[in-house]
Amino acid sequence: MLIVYGIVNCSTVKKARAWLAEHGHSYEFHDFKKHGVPPDQLALWVQAVGWEKLLNRQGTTWRKLDPAAQAAITDAASAQALMRAQPSVIKRPVVQWDQGVTVGFDVTAWAARL
Repeated sequence: MLIVYGIVNCSTVKKARAWLAEHGHSYEFHDFKKHGVPPDQLALWVQAVGWEKLLNRQGTTWRKLDPAAQAAITDAASAQALMRAQPSVIKRPVVQWDQGVTVGFDVTAWAARL
């Protein structure tokens, strides 16, 4: 089963969910705000795509962190701790496919997977 992880109000997540619906693909949605970040999944995502790709340094949540907090993110462990504490810092959507994980919404890549 396809699982889309993200935040309901995120514009990229909205686009991704709309695209899946338009193309007739069913999925389960996991809202970080309501259900938190699954710790076991977070570790798998970091292993699959790397913490650097998963950490959204372009988003508002990251930019609102003070410089010392940003500088403290130096490895997978520190990044995961931040992502658990502030799920909005995770690049979205994170999608668990039958084979693998992707981060972000890329129409071409998604169409090739499906």
